[in-house]
Amino acid sequence: MKLQLAWMLVLLASCSQGPAPETAQKPQQAGQAMNPAQTAARIAIIRAAAATGNQKLAKDQMDGLNNDYRKAVKLSDPTHAVDRESARQAAKKIPGVRSVVWLDHENLFAIVDKNELRTYETIDAICLQLEPLGDTLGVVVNLQSGAARNGDELEILNRNCQLAPGERALLQKNRKVDVIDPEIRKLNKANNPAN
Repeated sequence: MKLQLAWMLVLLASCSQGPAPETAQKPQQAGQAMNPAQTAARIAIIRAAAATGNQKLAKDQMDGLNNDYRKAVKLSDPTHAVDRESARQAAKKIPGVRSVVWLDHENLFAIVDKNELRTYETIDAICLQLEPLGDTLGVVVNLQSGAARNGDELEILNRNCQLAPGERALLQKNRKVDVIDPEIRKLNKANNPAN
């Protein structure tokens, strides 16, 4: 049985892949389907661990399986929520971020010094700073330029740390932070092409 357990661990290790070199600086991603080979390996290890009485290994693999499923269905983990004050301090360390505040328990609002810093890359940098602090699937970063000179530059860019723009975690509200609705801004531009 111990030999089977050893082979299960080898199988699990071969199924899990580290980040590709070009994506090493990207935040964690949720919403992808579970890896069938990794899931099967986890289940086999759980069975073998239970048969040999290794409760710690069985629990660790069950926790891993639960985490894989939670990420696949885009459900944040409230037991590992990001500490708000630590997150605010961490986000302020990003070059160009001048102020950070929480709007509610899931929306982090940051103002950057330059219009050129109001990008998804800046949001990625903030999210990477937050990852050691807890589950970033429960965090939406809202970014605004402090150097804005018109409505377009003032528009707030936002994204959930682990999802594509416009997506939210399961049960996460899509809070409208922009003062002017994007549809009204488009209508105004169409009616006033000189602006």
